[in-house]
Amino acid sequence: MKNVRTISSRDNPRIKRLKKLAGSARERREEGMMLLDGVHLLEALLAVRIKPRELYVAESALAQTSGEIATCLARPLLGATPLYVLPDHLLRDVAPTETPTGLLAVAELPAAPGQPDPQADAVLLDGVQDPGNLGTLIRTAAAAGFRQIVLSPGCADPWSPKALRAAQGGQFRATLFEGQDLCTFLKVYRGTPMVTRLDGATSLYAMADAPFQGPVAWVFGAEGRGVSPAVMAAVPTGVLIPLPGRVESLNVAAAAAICLFDTLRRRGVK
Repeated sequence: MKNVRTISSRDNPRIKRLKKLAGSARERREEGMMLLDGVHLLEALLAVRIKPRELYVAESALAQTSGEIATCLARPLLGATPLYVLPDHLLRDVAPTETPTGLLAVAELPAAPGQPDPQADAVLLDGVQDPGNLGTLIRTAAAAGFRQIVLSPGCADPWSPKALRAAQGGQFRATLFEGQDLCTFLKVYRGTPMVTRLDGATSLYAMADAPFQGPVAWVFGAEGRGVSPAVMAAVPTGVLIPLPGRVESLNVAAAAAICLFDTLRRRGVK
């Protein structure tokens, strides 16, 4: 690769910037950048033809002439991307994970989209605060073909390193509408909104197929409090996931996977 440079000091401005991008949602928003950790996320970015602005690699990883990092760095699309080589201990200090992969990338945040489409499938997330759960939800939605993801103001930052890692590139396969008033969107939605709840709900496995054939907006809530009362009241169709094993509830990401992929099954997707 061209543009290879070495950084060895903790006081280097780029090192300080990496730490801020790793730990501060405000910094990411102000700079319009995100921090990716690992080959898989970088490959997911390149798969949608987005080039990173900068790359950072550990000395030991760069010394290996074979392996996934070497293969990734040899990609023609990365040819002109500035590459900064860091001592292993310095990369560990700035990496957003306890076990760094040896490769970091800085890339632009996607431009904010317009308004969500009221006639398309959607996943609505109401105050999901755990970035790991949020990332898993995004990954699941993207895998199921629900590429329109609408997030309420109380959700975690979907571009945080932990959310990116949990989604494994799902953010690049979906359109994220952040800071949306879910009740306002539900008022204009032209498909069938559905929400999982215990009271006044029909078992998912007892429902007719008809509502699933058109656009569906699945609503999932925060880990502790669930869907807010206002949003719950705006969704007339309540769905119950049977739990014969006598556990109290499912993790929100697990519940979403069941609902989204049952939607695909009912539509005859093979």
